[in-house]
Amino acid sequence: MGFLTSQQLNRYYDCFQKAEITFTKEVIQAMSFNTQQASIRCVGAEGGPWPCVINSSSMVGAKVIVPQHCGIYEKLQDGVSAVSVWFSFFQSNGKSDLSFYVSGRVVSYTPYTVTPDLLLLNIEYTQRAPDDLIEKLGLLVDAKANTTKRGDERIELNAEAMRKLSLAKRETIIYIENIPRRCILRDISFSGAKFIMAGIAPFLLNKDCVLKFEFEDPTVVMGLRGRIIRAELVEKRKDLIAVAMAYTLPNVPLAYKIRLTQYFNQQRKIYPGLEA
Repeated sequence: MGFLTSQQLNRYYDCFQKAEITFTKEVIQAMSFNTQQASIRCVGAEGGPWPCVINSSSMVGAKVIVPQHCGIYEKLQDGVSAVSVWFSFFQSNGKSDLSFYVSGRVVSYTPYTVTPDLLLLNIEYTQRAPDDLIEKLGLLVDAKANTTKRGDERIELNAEAMRKLSLAKRETIIYIENIPRRCILRDISFSGAKFIMAGIAPFLLNKDCVLKFEFEDPTVVMGLRGRIIRAELVEKRKDLIAVAMAYTLPNVPLAYKIRLTQYFNQQRKIYPGLEA
């Protein structure tokens, strides 16, 4: 991580500290969260660490699921409330996991409704969350908000933009009604993309399509579903057409939104006055 300045981290904390993120499968993948390493331990008393499931987290607290028989239940009944939660995230390029404890206290616990032999712990952090957690959670909240706030703000795919996006290449594949066609990306946004391809413009309008993206660091390949809303001849090139597609917004991957949000965050470093 480490993409954000201290000013941007403070903005995330001030604006989003109470926003609770449920750790769905998509969120876990987008954050590169290592579920196998999540654990909890008691502080100031012998106990743990015990494996756990982080059900959700904000920058000021978390909800954690543990087996009732693991030993923490007895500690809680004895009045022990101080705990530390272990977060771990995969990193790319062979780097070791990004891992840290977050200190907190259990303010309440109840049987987990889905499986009664599990406990749901409600934890309040007793100190400001680590910057890495603020950045990861803040990016998720920011990325979701940007779908509306920056929906039509286009990123022209020049060399600098591709580097900041970690976009592998402009040349890609567009599947038009399941038929693969080669194309070259021109610009992208939270709501759509423009590209150049060979074809006959009138035959493409309103066709369902899937546009393939290849990102690096970490390597991610994703397809964005949508519909072609405009197709017109490229000036002075009768063999090429410029195509615009609108994404099916409910299906836009969270990982894609995060890439674009990171790009705009890097732009704020260069142009500090850029509106958040």
